[in-house]
This record gives sequence, structure tokens and C-alpha cells, in this order.
Amino acid sequence: MRIKHDFPHAVREIEHLEIPLADGTRLAARLWLPEGAEQAPVPAILEYLPYRKRDGTAVRDELTHPYFAGHGYACVRVDMRGNGESDGLMADEYLPQEQADALEVIEWIASQPWCSGELGMMGISWGGFNSLQLAARRPAPLKAVITLCSTDDRFADDIHYKGGNLLLENLGWAATMLSFSAAAPDPLLVGERWRELWQQRLDNMPLLAETWLSHQTRDGYWQHGSVAQNYADIEAAVYCVGGWGDAYKNSIPRLMEHLECPKKALIGPWIHKYPHFAIPDPAIGFLQEALRWWDYWLKGIETGVMDEPAGTFYLQDAVAPQPMYQQRPGQWVRTEGWPSREVSPRRYSLADTGLVEGDTALEMPQRIDSPLTAGRYQGEYCAIWFGPDLPADQRRDDADALCFDSQPFGEGLAILGQPRVRLRLASATDSGQLTVRLQDVRPDGRVAQISYGVLNLNLHRDLGEYTPPRPDEPLDIDLQLDMTGYRLPAGHRLRVSIASANFPLLWPSRVRSALTLVPGVQAIELPLFHGEALTESPFEPPEAAPPARLESLRDAQPRRTVQEDIASGEVTTIVEDDLGHVRFLDHGLWVDQHCREVYTAHPDDPDATCAEIAWVYRAGRDEGAGRFSVEVDSRYWMTCDAEHFYLEAQQVARDDGREVHRRHWKRQVPRTAS
Repeated sequence: MRIKHDFPHAVREIEHLEIPLADGTRLAARLWLPEGAEQAPVPAILEYLPYRKRDGTAVRDELTHPYFAGHGYACVRVDMRGNGESDGLMADEYLPQEQADALEVIEWIASQPWCSGELGMMGISWGGFNSLQLAARRPAPLKAVITLCSTDDRFADDIHYKGGNLLLENLGWAATMLSFSAAAPDPLLVGERWRELWQQRLDNMPLLAETWLSHQTRDGYWQHGSVAQNYADIEAAVYCVGGWGDAYKNSIPRLMEHLECPKKALIGPWIHKYPHFAIPDPAIGFLQEALRWWDYWLKGIETGVMDEPAGTFYLQDAVAPQPMYQQRPGQWVRTEGWPSREVSPRRYSLADTGLVEGDTALEMPQRIDSPLTAGRYQGEYCAIWFGPDLPADQRRDDADALCFDSQPFGEGLAILGQPRVRLRLASATDSGQLTVRLQDVRPDGRVAQISYGVLNLNLHRDLGEYTPPRPDEPLDIDLQLDMTGYRLPAGHRLRVSIASANFPLLWPSRVRSALTLVPGVQAIELPLFHGEALTESPFEPPEAAPPARLESLRDAQPRRTVQEDIASGEVTTIVEDDLGHVRFLDHGLWVDQHCREVYTAHPDDPDATCAEIAWVYRAGRDEGAGRFSVEVDSRYWMTCDAEHFYLEAQQVARDDGREVHRRHWKRQVPRTAS
């Protein structure tokens, strides 16, 4: 990454200001302005998050917002109510209150003397979600959006459920927010009232996992904030950005197909990070690309950004499977939009002899009875922390699955899109889970995952309709796998792997349920790209503003390990999300955060499934004005039986070593669709 120090405009930073809302709440903001903006107003770019501008996103903010400000934009980074140095309380994600506050923030920004009245929103993950949600509210100043790693459908494609199955990440994210939301305001910014704000948050901390567990189908709770309910609500221009290593890529083809506003799409090889510093490489000049977008939509400059093909995708070359990559070789391709005329389906059948092209009926029934511990090498639902979170060699998971292999391909395939599987199967019980993986079987025997999809058979007709299967009665399944861009070389085989469990990605069904593929045509359609690849990257090399000045007191050390009890067959996955211990040299704040997630499953007994997640948050300043020291220990536990989920949580907070808060929750939530 090239660090830029000279920009067309000198940049003035206002480290902390407060935006007043109508109800008296004041939201904390950080502002970067091009010099002279009060005399010559400029468009604004808003990023609106709960993650604490002081430290939570400060490292990436320093790389990004001064860069835009240096090119003539007012950049405003706002903490939501109840977070950072903002007033109030936050009860849940994406509530109407969150959107109402943002509408007031937008009007406040547009009315400032340094703002021209034109505004864009940008964000990744939560900020990408609310950029779309705010665009659907159509505030007059909001002209354009860049949404990264986000979704249009909060039930189908978010961190809570996938294919109607409860994700273990649902609990993981609840535990993360229990810790993140307990972070203390910085006394150097808010003075002595920091203790009052902090205590108020601790005393009113929501048990988010209970809320999310209480909505096990796509009901009104999830429909709120899902712009897929009415794509026509969005009129501002939308640039959708994602990565093949990210969990949110499926929203991009839907947004491109259904949005009626001006739109573009970009998917690279990256995990859940901004593309100018993401891995795997190649990182790109995302900030330059974003400037082309902002200049066109907010300043009316003809940058050519809308003259190019609407879709840009990175086709990854096949490499040996690893749980994380520093680099993925491949080639960029462009399409006129999505769906694309340059992508067409090719059909393969799951036959008695393996995976064969065309329509060939399966003549003998095939049973799938995976142990409930199957899936330990699937990887995390969403790769966020630069850890070993991607799928590892799939041979060991495929040993617990029913597999259909092709012959080695004489010519390579370029896959771009969502593979589609059509199966006819029966469950042995009135429940069941389905996992289908598309795999690359290398000549040396190693197996790399290309894409996958999962389905809760209780929601097989519709994710909003509980319709349990009847035992041994065939169901017709139409399942889209995840969006992918992958180049299969000549000499490699394709494999379709079908399993009836996937742990710790998914919480197991209430009973172990074997599946049977019944005789008949069982097929997968592969979306194959027939266009020409670009000969070079369409993007400039990555640039950024100077990074934050940090001292590492302990480097981040993320880990993921798997343990097996040979006697019982129990398998335990341990995920250690160590974010490190750093000090910000400009203001002396130090922050230490680490997490340990422990997930255990038994091969036969779903009632033995359990999860325990522990977060430790420590922060402070050792000397001078604003000296303080706080620590918060946050824990979640979850177990189950056939009828209920059992939740337990605890949070203990200390101020200078003295306990100032202790709270314990214990809840049970009925299993209504699992």
C-alpha cells in the first residue's frame, strides 16, 4: 500500500464534536474537513457505526477518511447512540431508532456551512447495512452509497441464520456485542461524566442472543431493515462491494438484479475488510475507485465510472486449500451487469457412477447419515479477524458425507455465479439439515471448497414458513449455493459433497436425521463464464492516508484448534479471537481485547451440543489528563434439548480494580423451527 502525504487539499481534523438530536441525545462524531470548506462548501461522506471512533475503527478511519477529505470531501464518522462517546442506549441492531437518528444526522450535516448539501454514505458490514437502509428512507441530501460486505435480507444472509439454520455465529456475535457495547467512553473526550455514561450502558445491557433466538423464521423482525422487501425504495446510486472470503457475497447478485437505481458491483478475493488493506491480495486502489464514484455522483464530474461494465469480478485460480491466504492468483473479468449474458448454466447429474454431464438418473437410493460432529474443517461463517477462518482441506469433512466425483476435466472451467442444486430426498425424521458443498479435487488428493449451501428442512418451502418434513416422504429441494468466482484447471475433478450436519457452523437439529437421495434425476447447474478475462487489473494499486500511530503491547494472535475425545467421539472447536493490546500514541489510550469460543458436539446426541464464549476487554490511560483503567469480563453459555435452547450470560465490570457492576442472565427459548 502506498501511503500518501500530499493531497490536493490540506486536511483539518476535528477529533470530537457532538451532533444534537431532537430528543436531547447528542451523538459523538469525528470530522475531517478540507481547508477552506466553510468558504467553499463540499459534499460530505457519512460513516455511521456502533464500534467506537476513538479506538474501535480508528486504525482504518485514519487510512480512509483523511484521504477523501484531502480530495475535497467532508468526512463524518458518527458513533450511534449508546456507543463510544455518544449519549443514550442501544437496544438492538438496525432498530427504527437507529435509522431515525441517522436521518437527523444527515440533515444536520447537510445544513452545516462546510457542506454543499450533497451527501454520500459508505460502510462495511453494519455500516453497509445501514447505508442501504438509509437509502431506502430517501433523505433528500443522500445521493449515492458504497455498501461493502452487507445484505439486503437480514434472515437469509446475515450472521444469525443461513438457509434457515441457526448459525453458531449468532451466539458468537451476541457475545461480541455484549463486550463491545460495554466499552467505556474516553474521559479525555467527555470528562468526568464518562462513569455515568458507562454505568448506564452496563445497567441496561440487552441480551441480544435471546432476541435473535426468538425469531427462527423470516418474520417481521427480520423483514425490518431488509431492503429486499422493496428494492424500488432505493433511488440513490449504489455501489455494491464484496469478497469471496466474506459471508455476504450473495446479496450482490440480488441487488444488481433487482435495484432500479444506478448500480455497480465489485467482488474481489478478500475477507470481510475494506479492499485497500484486505487479504488475500490483490488488494486494490479502492479509495481511488471510491473517489471516481463520489466525484461523479456528488460533484457531477465525468470520471467514466458509469461508462464501464457494471460488474467487476475476480476469478480465483485453484490453489492448495489453506485456512487463510495472503494472496490468491486469478484474473479480473467484467460483465454488463447481473445476470450476465456471458454466464450460462451447465448441468451435471449426481449419478450412480459419480458426477456426469447432462441428465442421468440416480438408480439406487443413497443414504446420508453424517455424525453431528461433521463439518469441523468448514471454517468460520465469516472471516473477520485475519485468523485461520477459511475452509481447510475438505477430505476429512467429505469422509462424513455422500460424495459424487466427476472424471478429471480435459479443459478448465470458469465458474461465476451461484451453483444451483436440485435434489429429491427424504428425511428419516420430521426434522433435518442439508449441507451441499461444491469441491475442487486436486490431482494430489487435496480438496478445496469452491462454494456451499445449507438448508433447514423445516423451512424447505419458504424461509418464513415452518413446514417440517414428513418422515421418509420425498421432498423436492432447490438450493442455491454461495456466489463464487473460481477457475477449475484441466486435470482437476469436481465433487458434490452432501452432508446431514455441519458443526460448528450450524447448531444441530433437535434430532439426528439421516437423509436419503431417492432414485431419479439429481442435478447441479454450474454458472460458467464464457467471456474474456482482462489482461491486467482495472484498478490502481492501493493508496491510503498515513496510518494511526500505534504501539503494540501484545500482537494479535488469532487461532483455531480442533480437539476430539476418542472415547466419546465428542469434538470441540476452540476459536481464539485475540485482537491484541495496543496503545494509541497520539492520545495515550490503550486497549486490550481477546475472546475464546468453545463449541462442543457429540456425534449422535444433539442434546450434548454446547457453546461457551468469553470476552475480556481492558482499556485505560496510564497517566496525565484522562487517566483511567477499566476491565469487563463477558460470558455467554448455550445448551439445548429437543424443546428449548438454554441461554446463560454474565458480565462483570471493574473500575481501577474495584467491581462496579455484576449481572447474570438465565433464559430458555423454545425451539420453534430447528
